[in-house]
Formats: sequence, structure tokens, C-alpha cells
Amino acid sequence: MTKSNTRNQATKRVFLYLSVLVAILLFAVGGLALWAHNFTSNMVKTELSAQKIYFPAKGSPALDPTVYPDLQKYAGQLVDSPAKAKAYANGFIGRHLKKVADGKVYAEVSAEAAKDPTNQKLQQQKASLFQGETLRGMLLTSGYGFGTVGTIAGIAAYVAFVAGGALLLVATLLRTRL
Repeated sequence: MTKSNTRNQATKRVFLYLSVLVAILLFAVGGLALWAHNFTSNMVKTELSAQKIYFPAKGSPALDPTVYPDLQKYAGQLVDSPAKAKAYANGFIGRHLKKVADGKVYAEVSAEAAKDPTNQKLQQQKASLFQGETLRGMLLTSGYGFGTVGTIAGIAAYVAFVAGGALLLVATLLRTRL
């Protein structure tokens, strides 16, 4: 056996072992990512469902098709998914909040209310905006944001599994040529 062949076989052997090692790591990462996906998906669905937030029924004045054309597909449905949480938060609550104080946000109204604490209209607007923005924020972060991270973890899991499988295939091919 020549020096070149020996070096070539040693290189193949190193790549074989590295391929197997990286494949094992990818399978472990894939397993953890799949667990994260399942955990977040179940948690988001369970926690959103427990709040019993429903879109208004189809034909209801609260879900006027001229004002909420994008929400008609959710009419009467329970908010139980990241997409529905985002739609309810931005499409339904967000539009209502813009009507509370002529488009002003909580921080603006709160500053005005602090300067005029006896103004009941400002105090009511402040309370409505605080409650609405709080619910909207929770739906966007815990429902939509956390759910989206779970979806990405699921995609990462499958990519890791495919890459791990490909590396095992490479290792098998290298082994047969040693």
C-alpha cells in the first residue's frame, strides 16, 4: 500500500467518524427541537383556549365585513392558534383601540390624564387603552410570538433529522470504500 493510499484511507476514516458524530449530534438537536415544537404548540393552544376568547359571530354588527373584511374567515371561532391570536390582537383589538382616543396610544393618553386627573373621559380612555393594549400584547407575545418560535423549532427539527440522515448516508458510503 502506498503512502498516498494510506493517507487517503486515514482521511476517509476521519470523515467517517466525524460524519457519524455530527449525525448523532444533529439527531439529538432534532429531538430537542421537536420536543420544543410540541411543547410550545400544545401550550399555546391550551392556554389560548382556556381564555375562551371568540371572534364575534358571522353577521354580527361587532364583525362588520366592511370594517373587518380580513377577519370574516374567523367569525365565531375560538382564538386557539398563533395566527388567530395575531388576527384578534391586531385586527380586532387593535382597530378598537384606535377608536378609543382618536388613534392615540396608552402612553399619550396616560400623560394627558396625569396632567388632568379630574377629566373622567381621559381616565376612562386611559383604562380602556391599558386593558386593551395589555390583552393585545399578551396575545401577540404569548400566543403569536411563542407559537411562531414553536413552529420554527419544528422546522429546525426536521432539517436536523434530514441532515443527520444525509451524514449517515455519507458515512455508510465512506465505510464501503475503506
